[in-house]
Amino acid sequence: MEDLTTLDRKALLQQGYADNPYDAQRSTGKSDVEMVAAEKKKQTVAEQVMTDHLSRAVISDPEQNVTTGKQESACILPVSNITPLRLRKRTLHETKIRTHSTLTENMLSNKVQFDGRIISRNGRDACRELIGFFFTHDHSLTVYEYRQFGKNRTNVLPFIQKNIYSHQRGRRKGKQYQLGDFYVGANLTFLNSDHLRLPESIKENTLLILRITNIDHIALDSLRTDFVEHEDDINRQEANDRLVFKAIQDELKEQLHKRGVRILTGLGKHFQQMDQEGNGLLDKADFKQALKVFHLEVSEKNFESSWLILNDSGNGKVDYGEFKRAVIGEMNEYRKSFVRKAFMKLDFNKTGSVPITDIRKCYCAKKHPQVISGHFTEEQIKSSFLETLKDACNNSDEVSYGEFEDYYEGLSIGIVNDEDFVNILRTPWGI
Repeated sequence: MEDLTTLDRKALLQQGYADNPYDAQRSTGKSDVEMVAAEKKKQTVAEQVMTDHLSRAVISDPEQNVTTGKQESACILPVSNITPLRLRKRTLHETKIRTHSTLTENMLSNKVQFDGRIISRNGRDACRELIGFFFTHDHSLTVYEYRQFGKNRTNVLPFIQKNIYSHQRGRRKGKQYQLGDFYVGANLTFLNSDHLRLPESIKENTLLILRITNIDHIALDSLRTDFVEHEDDINRQEANDRLVFKAIQDELKEQLHKRGVRILTGLGKHFQQMDQEGNGLLDKADFKQALKVFHLEVSEKNFESSWLILNDSGNGKVDYGEFKRAVIGEMNEYRKSFVRKAFMKLDFNKTGSVPITDIRKCYCAKKHPQVISGHFTEEQIKSSFLETLKDACNNSDEVSYGEFEDYYEGLSIGIVNDEDFVNILRTPWGI
């Protein structure tokens, strides 16, 4: 502990919430209600997807042309508008629109449903509720956004139109999405220029990156019986990439163990200040300098290996958010879901940032073990939290989603058990 600063020690006070006895009964009741609401939401979106695509599909009778061809020789009166209905030339649809294929409910039912989030430091985009579908009959996918206004009004709209898409970066760039690409933690990449209706805040970047946070494992397992994943060079290369990043993360883990909050939040601020163009991209020298400034020691061999993987476009620049996630690692999607839940509770206006005054009002230190034992007052715990959080912010009056996430990302490094980490969020924020 001798190399810890006062700020580190104050941040570590937050870990005290993990010592609270886990209220399983209360938590179960709360999670049951949340699960019912989540299932209802997914059902609503699934129904809307079926309605949208079946209503647009041409349902045709494959024999209608044969039938009408035979009837052409039949006696038809010259004036068609006064011809009796039984004698008119009739088809199932009075349309000349030609389609490549028809859709049926059975075709659309062979799908995998998944939850997703946008990887972004913009709070409004990062907290969007997205539900996607991958259809195995044609390997197409679509993503819908679920929006709630107040208690009773909801809206379900397409976010990514149904189509066949390909990877836009990484080892699989240019390859179409297959069933094996869908699992919790997988990234789906899309070119923003292909989707004209996306919000302007998302169009600022070339790529839209969606992270799969949850998936229908039952549907996935049943469809996998017909899907055989072949071991190929790409799979082996991806496995080697993961080993490179794992080696670096192991190197840094001990260095970050007690200083995670200060370093993670400091890196976030440092990268933003270095990003003069505002596009989120920095070069190799910038990353080397940042590691040096924060006394993070990475071997030259591991750094060069990671740079070759991340700089797959060959333009000499890498997104600093992606660099941080790859080199330092990130908390799992279960933990991240609670970070987003806490932020969404604070950001009720959905602006992407929260005033410090609102955080002060919402943060409750009453159940902190040090308060219960009398070693600290509620105000002392609250002040220590606000001081360490403010240090993470470019603007001392408000906290953005990215800064809020960095804070808990740093705290997560020193906590092994998922439920202990979740307790650190549940207790002071009441989620």
